[in-house]
Amino acid sequence: MTANIGAPVDRVDGRLKVTGAATYSAEWPMPGVAHGFMVLSTIAKGRIRAIDVSRAGREPGVIAVMTSRNAPRLVTTGQAAGNDKAQMVLQSDEIVYDRQPVAVVLADTFERAQYAASLFTVHYDVEAPQTTFAMGTPYKPQAVHGQDADHQRGDAVSALAVAAVKVDNVYTTPIEHHNPMEPHATIARWDGDTLTVYDASQGVFGVRTRLAGMFGVAPENVRVISKYIGGGFGGKGSAWPHVILTAMAAKMIGRAVKIALWRPQMWGSVGYRSPTVQRVALGANADGTLVSTIHEVHSQTSQIDEFVESSGILTTMLYASPALLVTHRLTRLNVGTPTYMRAPGESSGSFALESAMDELAYAVQLDPIELRLRNYAETDQDAKLPFSSKSLRECYRAGADAFDWKRRTPAPGSMRDGRMLVGIGMAGATYPTNRSAASAVARIDAQGKAVVQSGGVDIGTGSYTAFSQVAADALGIPVEQITFGLGDTRMPNAPNAGGSQLTASVGSAVKLAALAARNKVAQLAIADANSPLFRAAPEAIAATGGRLFLQSDPARGETYAAIIARSGGTPVEGRADAKPGDEKKQYSMHAFGAQFAEVRVDPDLGTVRVVRQLGAFAAGRIINAKLARSQYIGGMTMGLGMALLEETRRDDRTGRVMTANLAEYLLPVHADVPATEAILVEEVDPHVNEIGVKGIGEIGIVGAAAAIANAVYHATGKRIRDLPITPDKLLV
Repeated sequence: MTANIGAPVDRVDGRLKVTGAATYSAEWPMPGVAHGFMVLSTIAKGRIRAIDVSRAGREPGVIAVMTSRNAPRLVTTGQAAGNDKAQMVLQSDEIVYDRQPVAVVLADTFERAQYAASLFTVHYDVEAPQTTFAMGTPYKPQAVHGQDADHQRGDAVSALAVAAVKVDNVYTTPIEHHNPMEPHATIARWDGDTLTVYDASQGVFGVRTRLAGMFGVAPENVRVISKYIGGGFGGKGSAWPHVILTAMAAKMIGRAVKIALWRPQMWGSVGYRSPTVQRVALGANADGTLVSTIHEVHSQTSQIDEFVESSGILTTMLYASPALLVTHRLTRLNVGTPTYMRAPGESSGSFALESAMDELAYAVQLDPIELRLRNYAETDQDAKLPFSSKSLRECYRAGADAFDWKRRTPAPGSMRDGRMLVGIGMAGATYPTNRSAASAVARIDAQGKAVVQSGGVDIGTGSYTAFSQVAADALGIPVEQITFGLGDTRMPNAPNAGGSQLTASVGSAVKLAALAARNKVAQLAIADANSPLFRAAPEAIAATGGRLFLQSDPARGETYAAIIARSGGTPVEGRADAKPGDEKKQYSMHAFGAQFAEVRVDPDLGTVRVVRQLGAFAAGRIINAKLARSQYIGGMTMGLGMALLEETRRDDRTGRVMTANLAEYLLPVHADVPATEAILVEEVDPHVNEIGVKGIGEIGIVGAAAAIANAVYHATGKRIRDLPITPDKLLV
């Protein structure tokens, strides 16, 4: 009997967090820890000619200063080390991006380290940086998510040329920086050749692999712990330079070191969402049926690494189009390496594609939902596979009904609230269903309680709770009697909490491990002449309330505690590995959704206020309805920020970030966020994984910015194709 999965169970770690008892990575007690503060470059290209550390070194409390002159040497060969030049910090005097680490000051307090760092004098030989797309040469990247960077079916260029109706425009998205509540932080301690690291990371095993490779030690000699994360959004998915620097500094001075980033350093060497320039051209018949789709994506990467903002990937499968051309191109610039940021590719790509679909709807005079239904993809035309499940029609219907879409009048500028212009817009959403190999262990003790562990990380999404629910149902034990362990490389292997894959991956392993433990206890009972279940068939036994019993005769059974006690009291353990099979060769697997937004625009000031957001999402089996709604609402809120506020600005002459603080890099605050609703559209998918779930952490942002942009057009008749939508763009 399923009693916990789907229920809005309160967070099992909620009390720890609100009382301050949850230990975050910067808070682990470490006697004698030295505090490190990074000194960052003030140029984007050139070389360090000289560093004067004399003033800093004389300051009270300063223990050491680490520069490229005295830093430990890192291993430069091997897959885990030398293939990632972005992590080879303080190994040379070359500067290739703004805010590149050039030194670390180590002191007995954070404040003393920070002050000493301000006394540095660094002399550079400055070179002119490449900072804009126009300064570089676009090239085709090696791959996008393991696939060719270009996708083509039919002759999209010729089909566009003869299409009865066409829209052909360029859309841009700016640089965005992750700003979780908790900045990055790392503590490192060496004991001989054994390294222990506490890191604010979305994936402890990836950090372990990188550190082991770069320091030339066996992976089993590196332990990485990450119990609680104050937000990640993709930015904590890599072992960034500060992680390497912390371990380097600890090795150099022979004691534990902590580096906790200062908020302005979040605009340095810890990634960001790449800006994009996207051309979307749609050709259609007079009735709105697509005959051609072209999506050309141009994004940036660093001089030392390659990262692709895969904005065109969703275009390959979201709508039916007999002819399609999707391309991705990169330009190397003097910038830090971009990285994953919530729904990388899909969030930026959906703004362009869904804005273009809205423009096509006006061009053929169709309701935007009707246009999408006329181009509904029954199969994945790019992969040439059926969908494992697809409830997008139901999302359109549920969202439109709840949002009262029918009250919308079609003409732009036709709706008002007093002097304010009213706009209502919508957009589609999709995100792939991902899964990686994961393992778990479940132990049932003599009290009938269970400890379940896997090395995944809860980045604030509620994984402790969701996995406790999965384990509770598989074992038939109340959630309160489950203790779940996460975030430690001494636990069974698990992938990053990213790509909306952790629940599908770890949850599947947890279910199998719990069932393995339950079956072992059942076997003890079956073999025990003193048990009511003696000689029962294993398949006839069920579990609930901490008790095993016969399905045909529930009164015939006993508790886990009783069975284990009679067997000597030794905890019973079940282990399991779960990994993808051939299902992705048989089905295209995606979650789907529909986003709706209503705005008020001041015609004189050009200010935009979102007064309502609603999303309807279908993502397979929902483990916890409360957590799911929270994730969807969080994604929509980030989409609001993407649409109206977030933009990192650089000085194109110097390559310097000019908005490296929360006064000038704007994020939504409570006053900006309207009534936001998330509808959970019921969906059953037997193909995706053992627990039937699809990831929900990222789809909430997909299409949100486009829905708001489309609502702004409906209100004003002005199409803004360059995010964010600011008053100056509306008043032109």
